[in-house]
Amino acid sequence: MSSKGKSYRARLEKVDCDRRYTLEEGLRLVRETARVKFDETVELAVRLGVDPRQADQNIRGTVLLPHGMGKTVKVLAFAKGEKEKEAQEAGADFIGSDDLVKKITEGWLEFDKAVATPDMMGAVGRIGKILGPRGLMPNPKAGTVTQEIGKAVRELKAGKLEFRVDKAGIVHIPIGKVSFSEEQLVENARAILASLVRAKPASAKGNYIRGVALSATMGPGIKVDPAQLQSMAA
Repeated sequence: MSSKGKSYRARLEKVDCDRRYTLEEGLRLVRETARVKFDETVELAVRLGVDPRQADQNIRGTVLLPHGMGKTVKVLAFAKGEKEKEAQEAGADFIGSDDLVKKITEGWLEFDKAVATPDMMGAVGRIGKILGPRGLMPNPKAGTVTQEIGKAVRELKAGKLEFRVDKAGIVHIPIGKVSFSEEQLVENARAILASLVRAKPASAKGNYIRGVALSATMGPGIKVDPAQLQSMAA
């Protein structure tokens, strides 16, 4: 049996699968059970009391993490004229219009996020089949299609993330790196939970936050008490 399997089982033994930990306890366990060879991402998975098949319960939104994600985000801006200058001053890594559309059509995708001014969406729409499946397509609901292109760039560089509920009613979203302090991870998690609560549809009935789990990239899942997180986000 592989050493990787043994390593995982050893980490799993530290977790009580029947227990619902507090957020702080869960984060300590995540850091204890993380591998040391690289700085793993810490992810929060939240099961919501919604039916994503209903249009008004297909939750989608954004959150600006107070402590970012611990990595440099490469932002591409589709813009022309004065808006191109605005994006440049805000720190966009790549700026252009039809030239970037052509480059992406040819297979270039060396960026993490994309923003666009509304007048550029006709051109950007031509590469929607490339950007969409990769989560890179600018979207008005996410604030990435906007005349305030400089603000959008700055927020993405600072750690703004988009979240969306999946078909099972679960939102998966990173909250930072294992190397972050417990306080930084707690504050990022609190910001995410507050955004989820704000996005609660009026038609959602019963308990809204029904299940929560934490994990590192290569680590075991750790269940967290949803009642505590509901109160934290209130």
